[in-house]
Amino acid sequence: MNIRKIIHIDMDAFYSSIEVRDNPKLKGKPIVIARDARERGVVTTCSYEARKYGIYSSMPSYKARKLCPHAIFIQPRLDYYKKVSKEIMEIFSRYTNVIEPIAFDEAYLDVTTNFLGTSSATIVAREIQRTIYQELGLTSSAGVSYNKFLSKIASDIQKPCGLTVVPPDKALEFIRELPISKFFGVGKVTLKKMNELGIYTGADLINWSEEDLIRHFNKRGHILYRNVRGEDNSPVVNERKRKSLGKEYTFHKDINDEEVVFKKIKELSNILSHNLNDLHLTGKVIKLKVRFGDYSSVTKQKSKDLRETLDIYNTALELWDKLEKQGPIRNVGIYVSSLKEEIKEEGFLEGFN
Repeated sequence: MNIRKIIHIDMDAFYSSIEVRDNPKLKGKPIVIARDARERGVVTTCSYEARKYGIYSSMPSYKARKLCPHAIFIQPRLDYYKKVSKEIMEIFSRYTNVIEPIAFDEAYLDVTTNFLGTSSATIVAREIQRTIYQELGLTSSAGVSYNKFLSKIASDIQKPCGLTVVPPDKALEFIRELPISKFFGVGKVTLKKMNELGIYTGADLINWSEEDLIRHFNKRGHILYRNVRGEDNSPVVNERKRKSLGKEYTFHKDINDEEVVFKKIKELSNILSHNLNDLHLTGKVIKLKVRFGDYSSVTKQKSKDLRETLDIYNTALELWDKLEKQGPIRNVGIYVSSLKEEIKEEGFLEGFN
């Protein structure tokens, strides 16, 4: 039996973190994202600092303001958040083809087979977290396990910036210690009913028969019965084929020296060429992406048969000359798309280390 390796990545206070990234003066302050800060408004989300005052999503804005009069209310920029979300999903695609987004700020990734070629899902998760932070200036939390149920719960254990691993041999111990409110489908009403029945933790729940759980909680009882035993066979659903292959680099400090950027473009071109050759792929389109110190970015692309390092490098330099420079460079990336063949990987099934 093959054991899946599933990562759940959840961005930390996604909307408010973007606002803080773009305006560092907001750091450490209670931020509330709401369409209307007045009586009829509703909180979309808020920063961790605001949550300390009891503010939460879907709370009326007037109530949030009463709880924290000095909170900073910001109108949501959904189109912009969606753009950043796409950048995060693109980062995911560098590690696996099997990605199931479930919101702007979270997704499941099946890394049983992955583009790092490692047997360790934990290494992949750490690398993804590091890349998101270096390239986008945002933090994320990750859960690693053998199914979606456990990986999602694990990602919430050590927020923010956390990484929690639940290997198969530790799953039941982990589940038994969980507050019952952490289980899927247990909202306020169900939680109250469970508490009345003496169910407060996974250790309490596992003592109940499937028949009794179904009698009290209908179809949800069946799911609860399976989940408390660590059973969830639902796959990470992804029907998309890989459309591009890319490589990016984030400088340790913002760069003004073009020669340094050119040297890095050459290195990335070489790595990308090797990847294409190893995977028996060729591409038709090359794209150069440059991100500046203020996190704004520009891209240029060109159609051309690409595979060799020199082709990729020279085309990237052509695109560089056409870019509108907007200040010091934070990050540079090269992508090849319109790939001719699908990527075929070998399986890695050992270890969660």
